[in-house]
Amino acid sequence: MNLPTRVKLVEVGPRDGLQNERQPVPAPIKIELVHRLQAAGLKDIEVTSFVSPKWVPQMGDAALVMAGITRLAGVRYSVLTPNLQGFAAAALTKPDEIVVFGAASEVFSQKNINCSIAESIARFAPVVAAARAAGISVRGAMSCAVGCPYEGDIAPARVGYLAGLMRAIGVQHVGVADTIGTGTPLKVQRAVEATLQHYDLDSISGHFHDTYGQALANTLICLQMGIWQFDASVAGLGGCPYARGATGNVATEDVVYLLHGMGIDTGIDQDKLIDAGQFISNFLQRPTQSRAGRALLNRRGA
Repeated sequence: MNLPTRVKLVEVGPRDGLQNERQPVPAPIKIELVHRLQAAGLKDIEVTSFVSPKWVPQMGDAALVMAGITRLAGVRYSVLTPNLQGFAAAALTKPDEIVVFGAASEVFSQKNINCSIAESIARFAPVVAAARAAGISVRGAMSCAVGCPYEGDIAPARVGYLAGLMRAIGVQHVGVADTIGTGTPLKVQRAVEATLQHYDLDSISGHFHDTYGQALANTLICLQMGIWQFDASVAGLGGCPYARGATGNVATEDVVYLLHGMGIDTGIDQDKLIDAGQFISNFLQRPTQSRAGRALLNRRGA
């Protein structure tokens, strides 16, 4: 094992976590959530997405949310940008990083954005170039890197193919994403190994959904491989609009509990993180999906 001594968590709750909510989440609530997350010690926060409100109404207030955040020194604020129009709007809000995406599944790519994998990456090439020219970092999300709702298991070679395409257009960091949460540790390991053909350990992160309860196990196998960066979503918020039955991202509270229990530093205050999860869960009028969050809240009450 080659366990890291410190792990960086990218909090994706405000964007990936809330984008699928049916009830409107007002900008002040989103802004307060970001403030609570950064107060808890999160240094990387995926805030919003500059997409068409027609397709993702929940993200229609992206510019307002970015403008309303009180930024802290040392915190990186990222946004998702699907095209040049989205990037142009995002650039006005001065993000530290943009996120582009691609699928390791051809069928998922067609269902999601109506084009092949290669075509999707070609579309992102000018976005990546514009961001790099502006001094903005670029992260790539590789969705369906383990399983697809239409194709089933994804061959590691397809993940390597996507990683190579992203590397070719200048994406600096990639996330290996188990979008529908069907992955198990050895499948995840093979997907990461395929990605390592194109990116080094410091440029790869894990992004796991917990549909089948495997997210923490998949996190652990990545830790054992030396991966030290992971996405997580406070209170387990999230899902995938194009993957029926897929539940939320792994809860940030659960990942932090795992890491702290292993003596791995995150720089995150567990109590403040739980409070942030409870804040957004109260607004959404449902219990937190974090098991560690629920257990620690119950312990407080006791």
